[in-house]
Amino acid sequence: MESQELRKKAEKRAEEKMGFFVHLGVYILVNVLLIFVWWFTNGGDVFPWFIFPLIGWGIGLGAHFMVVYAVHNLLEKMTGKELRKLEK
Repeated sequence: MESQELRKKAEKRAEEKMGFFVHLGVYILVNVLLIFVWWFTNGGDVFPWFIFPLIGWGIGLGAHFMVVYAVHNLLEKMTGKELRKLEK
């Protein structure tokens, strides 16, 4: 049963990481498209309005990264530490 639980946990973590990479890919594609729209409609002569979605979405992407990589690692370390304390 324990290896089955570990496999489910590993699959969940892999799905979360894949979700982040999908988010990153969509972020890049959409923002490149917005930059092209800005460039080809105005020739770069007007204010670069694309920076607002770029920065706003970038903050959300950064938060997604922190949750997937930093928070989960911290939670796993704390859980392991608490398990060791309880086993004593």
